Parts: sequence; structure tokens; C-alpha cells
Amino acid sequence: MIRLLVVAAAFLLACGGAEAAKLDLAAVNQAKFASYTPKGFNPAVLKAQILLDRARFSPGLIDGHLGESFTKAVSAFQTANGFQSDGQLTRETWDKLLATSASPVLIAYELTRKDVRGPFTKRIPARLERMARLSRLDYHNAAEKLAERFHISEPLLQRLNPGIGLRKAGTKLWVPDIGRGDPPAIAEVEVDKEARVLRALDPSGNVLAVYPASIGSDEKPAPSGQAEVKRVVHNPTYHYDPHFAFKGVKTKQPFTIAAGPNNPVGSIWIDLSIESYGIHGTPEPGKIGKTFSHGCIRLTNWDAEDLASMVQKGTKVTFKDEIADAGVKPI
Repeated sequence: MIRLLVVAAAFLLACGGAEAAKLDLAAVNQAKFASYTPKGFNPAVLKAQILLDRARFSPGLIDGHLGESFTKAVSAFQTANGFQSDGQLTRETWDKLLATSASPVLIAYELTRKDVRGPFTKRIPARLERMARLSRLDYHNAAEKLAERFHISEPLLQRLNPGIGLRKAGTKLWVPDIGRGDPPAIAEVEVDKEARVLRALDPSGNVLAVYPASIGSDEKPAPSGQAEVKRVVHNPTYHYDPHFAFKGVKTKQPFTIAAGPNNPVGSIWIDLSIESYGIHGTPEPGKIGKTFSHGCIRLTNWDAEDLASMVQKGTKVTFKDEIADAGVKPI
């Protein structure tokens, strides 16, 4: 994966050469391919991330920067289209990506009353036992809520809308157009432990969606072999069993943490036929693919929700064996 990331760095950009850090509507929507090594924020990387997200080759958290999840998404898109799969955003890959959608990647959005009124949970403790005291684990504020809705980081949301407050309905913002269209019918979910990605496949084995994932740990590895989807739970609560013996949890008694997008399993739980294992969301989308999980398969909330719209009871889930990666730290 490190090699792919290095290769991807020799790649592209747009709109003014060295002045790549400029960010406005035209800089992103009109970004062009060029042979360029980007540093820091890059409008063309942002455009590519949004297009990949739309095509269901998820780059994870959209932030306008090169990163491992972006490289994986480019590589998966290349494989699906019969290109050399090296993670480098070549002219051929760029042109094919543009051909997936003609609409602008940034669009205007008007805040609604629902966006700004909450309810919000301003303070959420780090320890699980203390989380269990809360009646709800909502978003901290409107910025977090909107950033997750549009699959972007909060700093990027602010950068797209400098000086604009998020407290009044009717306020206009610039946001990514991340509409993915109707969910496809899938036959199988493939969990690739070594690559740290989850793939949705059609009956012929063709890839319909790819999501970055945090998958198990040395302390509690993900399972091997095959499982099936038992059910999908929207807005789940989280039940802690003392037998899990997670680091940092001192109580010997079971407890339940209330529902909400900042719940430890996020906004979706896809229950598997292997007891206590599932595919679920997360309150920390920026860590997906960069850290281990407590055995389950963790996606961003929006990718978990997208996958949940495709699976049904009995959908096969296949686990591909992993090779340990010392560069990833458990949480």
C-alpha cells in the first residue's frame, strides 16, 4: 500500500499549476489533468475524490489531499475498468473517471431547519462506561452533521464556505454532490483483511462498490471463512459484554450505549451469522483504514449505510485472510 501511495504522488493537477492550493467553485469544478506532483490540498484531488465517491469507489473521508484510502480507491477503479492497477491517477484513469458523471462536483446547498436545530450532544466522554450515561449520542454540532452528510472533513467544509455560519436555515453553502444513485443488487460481500477494504460483488464476481475499512486487530481479529447477513439495524444501540475485555474498560458489568451517529458502532449495524461480529459505522470517519477495530468491520457511516441498502438477509460475506501490517495502530 505504501508503494501505491508513492506512485500516486506523481500525478496530476489543475488550474494554475503551482497555485494548486486556491479553492473556489471554478478551481474544483473546472480542474484539469496535468502531470504535477501535488503538495497539501489539491482541487483536482478533491474533484477526483468526489467522482470516485459517486461511482462507489469510496475514498473514505473527502478532504482534497492524497492519502492511502484515495490511492486504494483509484486502484480499485482501475481494476474494475481493466486498467493497470497501480493507484496512479493517469490521463486514462482521469478521463474514464470524468466519463462516469457530467454534473459539477460542487453544488449549492441551502440549510434547512432540520440541519441547524439538532438535537446535538455537545460533550461525549471518551470512556465507554461514561458514554452509557448519555440518553443519546447525536452529532456534536451542525458542522459535524453537515460534514458527514456530504462525506467531507469539517476543515474542508469550512474552507469551502469561509466565514459562513451554520446556525440559520436558508444559508447557502458549497458542498460536494455525492449522489450515488440507486443501490445495485449485489450477490456477495468480500472483506479483504490485507488490503483493508470491503467489496460488494455482483453474481459474476464483478465489483460494484469498494469501501475502505478497519478490520480486526491482534487483540480481537476478524473472522475467517464465510458468514451471512442476518439483519440490518438502523440507528443501533451498542451492547458491551465484559467478556470482550477491551482495553480501557474497567467495569465487569455489561452496559448499553444509546443510539446516535456518535455511538461506537455509528448509524448502522449489519449483523452477521458469526456471533458478536458485524459490519458497522463509526463516529470517527477519518480513522477508517488507518487503525484496527475490535474484531468487526468498520466503515464510515455513509459507506455502511450505502452497503446496508444493498444487502439482505442471507447475503454471503467472505473473509479473505490477512497479512499483519505493523504500520497500522489499534485503537
